Amino acid sequence: MPLAVFALMIASFGIGTTEFVIMGLLPEVAADMSVSLTRAGLLISGYALGVVFGGPVFTAAASRMPRKTMLLILMVLFIIGNALAAVAPAYWVLMVGRVFAAVCHGAFLGIGSVVAADLVDRDRRSRAISLVFTGLTVANVFGAPMGTWIGQSFDWRATFWMITAIGVVSLIGLIVLVPTRRNETPARLRDELGVFARGQVWAALAIAGLSIGSLFAAFSYISPLMTEVAGFSSGMLTPLLVLFGIGLVAGNLLGGRYADRAQVATLLTAQAALVAVLLVFTLTVQFQVAAAATLMLLGGAGFATVPGFMTRVIDKAAGAPTLASAVASSAANAGIAVGSYLAGATIDAGLGYTAPLWVGAAMAAVAFAVTFASGALDRRGSLARAAGAAAEPRLAGSSQGEAR
Repeated sequence: MPLAVFALMIASFGIGTTEFVIMGLLPEVAADMSVSLTRAGLLISGYALGVVFGGPVFTAAASRMPRKTMLLILMVLFIIGNALAAVAPAYWVLMVGRVFAAVCHGAFLGIGSVVAADLVDRDRRSRAISLVFTGLTVANVFGAPMGTWIGQSFDWRATFWMITAIGVVSLIGLIVLVPTRRNETPARLRDELGVFARGQVWAALAIAGLSIGSLFAAFSYISPLMTEVAGFSSGMLTPLLVLFGIGLVAGNLLGGRYADRAQVATLLTAQAALVAVLLVFTLTVQFQVAAAATLMLLGGAGFATVPGFMTRVIDKAAGAPTLASAVASSAANAGIAVGSYLAGATIDAGLGYTAPLWVGAAMAAVAFAVTFASGALDRRGSLARAAGAAAEPRLAGSSQGEAR
């Protein structure tokens, strides 16, 4: 695998760390900034909005630039955003820094996926994309816990200085290792927008949002599920989250390997597994060891979909995939927002802490249905092309006979 892919993975690790670490530092940030915990929590929402809207807007605005240039600008924004957070004298400056970093997140993973796919042979694209997203998953296992520990042991600002340093290392890696494509012809914005007239592009985006949304519908309320229902102490949450993160890493890598062989089949298998794991979780949550094992399987099944749906977006947006790939990141985050909202609504309705598992299973089932329908359209198109190719020689022979 080219070293440039690993440079993209390191950058993805920094992006994932800055997204997730704030959740463990909210009390420290709230106290230092003299704001309520609820207002500090808006730093999470502000970041999410930056991902959903900022990434596609940046990608559209910079569509005429070479992709390497776009990646470098995004990493500079990431560095500026986290440095602003580290020195923020006021809450609003911290929020601006978070939004800067979020714009990088929204666009970088999409553009980085396209770049990674272009660096390898066609039959290794999903594996290359899975390595980019491995950085994001490892951030769950190592980056966010480490950043939380630094922030709680020293100062929350030290955490953002650490992330800024990761950004600098990533920027250097991108400059040195990602090749400059001298023959690259940047797509016109009209072409980038034009791919959204294709129904299969929208299907791929729906698969992204529903697949990840189903995972996070359950995961958003994993803390009360594991403490109130499974009976774990609050001190056990960190080891449990590490287990979940290990599942994310393993599922992502396996999904990349098998999506290269059979993209639709891998997506369908992962989505079916996700439905099954979520339904089984409603039973195993009563038993601590089984609940911990199921949590790890949940992470594996959920992130096994990522390389497949990212490669599918690139395939279906062939010719101008950059903006569509950035929108795929936005679609995934929109799915997270919808899944979390629906899960919360079931809890507010008094259905209990296992209700989000049913919401996730329903979303995963819809993702399965959309993927199946999209795959059926692929097969129908292939049969039509094969029939057309077979008819051409007969038509040519008939024309020659008529001429004689």
